[in-house]
Amino acid sequence: MNFISTRGNEKVTGAQAVVRGIAGDGGLFVPEFFPAVTEDEIAELCAMDYAERAAFLLAKYFDEYDYDGLLSACREAYAKFEGEDPAPLLKMDNGMYMLELFHGPTCAFKDIALTVLPHLLKKGCELTGVKENILILTATSGDTGKAALEGFRDREGVKICVFYPEEGVSKMQRLQMVTTDGDNVNVVAVRGNFDDCQTAVKKIMNSAEKREELKGKGYLLSSANSINIGRLLPQVVYYFSAYCDLLSSEQIKMGQKVDFAVPTGNFGNILAGYYAKRMGLPVGTLLCASNKNCVLTDFFKNGSYNIKRPFFRTMSPSMDILVSSNLERLVFELAGRDAELTASRMHALSETGKYSVRAEELKEMRENFYAGCTSEADTVECIYDFFMDYGYPMDTHTGVAMSVARRYEAMREDDKDAEKRPLIVISTASPYKFPQDVLYALTGNDVKDSYKGVKRIHLLTAMKVPEVLKEIRYKPPRFKTVVPTDKIYDEVLKFLS
Repeated sequence: MNFISTRGNEKVTGAQAVVRGIAGDGGLFVPEFFPAVTEDEIAELCAMDYAERAAFLLAKYFDEYDYDGLLSACREAYAKFEGEDPAPLLKMDNGMYMLELFHGPTCAFKDIALTVLPHLLKKGCELTGVKENILILTATSGDTGKAALEGFRDREGVKICVFYPEEGVSKMQRLQMVTTDGDNVNVVAVRGNFDDCQTAVKKIMNSAEKREELKGKGYLLSSANSINIGRLLPQVVYYFSAYCDLLSSEQIKMGQKVDFAVPTGNFGNILAGYYAKRMGLPVGTLLCASNKNCVLTDFFKNGSYNIKRPFFRTMSPSMDILVSSNLERLVFELAGRDAELTASRMHALSETGKYSVRAEELKEMRENFYAGCTSEADTVECIYDFFMDYGYPMDTHTGVAMSVARRYEAMREDDKDAEKRPLIVISTASPYKFPQDVLYALTGNDVKDSYKGVKRIHLLTAMKVPEVLKEIRYKPPRFKTVVPTDKIYDEVLKFLS
């Protein structure tokens, strides 16, 4: 299969798309078409373990990759997760389920893809004849950074530099990143928010001059953000896997539609669900759940994307984003794959901070998505109420998704004509990654020290504390650099010198 740019006529192989990360015209690579998955194939997936499901689905996109190599890579990746299933599905109530995606090496859903991406990148270099070293630049709102660092740590022929907003991640997320081992990693705090980090990194990625300068130093640029198609496509798997688990446990019948509630920031997680639907998975509605930064909610309601608004730092920092990069891929599909129109909209966003879609596109959006946002107070209340009802603690991002999901369910209950469908809430991180905010939600108590929060949550819930979070408690920070956004490229050059 080939991949094309959302902004032009550029066409590359899957291996080339993974290695390059972003198209030369600044667009994002998307599959030339969505490979179909039949009901018979879904039935076959039910008999497979998660690694087999992943290899089967990835092979539909990366058909130039050796299948046995993909399967071996997936087995190696998911062996790093706690438990037998990397993405267990828990039944919470009649018709409501929790899909836990936080059992990987860094306790967040980004591990699902970033444990596989190193193989896709290494093999991609072999298939495309790349001899240079790879330099991965990654902007993070918290979870991608550590997952990328862990995935590429000590990988031969790769260096990775992560940039995060100095005041825009949780204390635990920061501690995870700045204590990372490995000679090929670098972590830099940036004075600004995630959008500032992401914009600066994209400018480097899109600069022919900087690419040539780095190539002269022996490095090709790539990305571990979900702008890289190799990061996005492994996320499609857990939507299929959850559906198969419902089938196998006889909770649903083949062909029955299922809804998914997804905490959403950069739009990669929920876009993977949309891709799964386009491939043939019986998905009903995708619930796009936002926090106080409700730019996506407004977009799905009125068809206008406008980032000229206040930016809020919240207790769900991985969703504190105004410029959702992966939304470009959805806009490309809504526009009938019109690259010129997509490019003009992205240019308008860059120049004016806004763009709009047509009425027929807005109608299609509403047929596939429901968008809602929640306040800090409502998120806290939802986490507390859910724990009181089910004894289940959730992190703040999952709390946002659950709050929107409950509102959506109440709305559908009032609609006598609404089809009753199972609802799966995607849980994206361990509560222990945000211990102070989770403890506050559960008890009303504030603590300044993250590990006091961890201890008290454990005493209250008896939920197991991940070993990887215990291990970093007394590790000294390796990375202390803080820079303004206009000095990010200077830090890249220092890292390579």
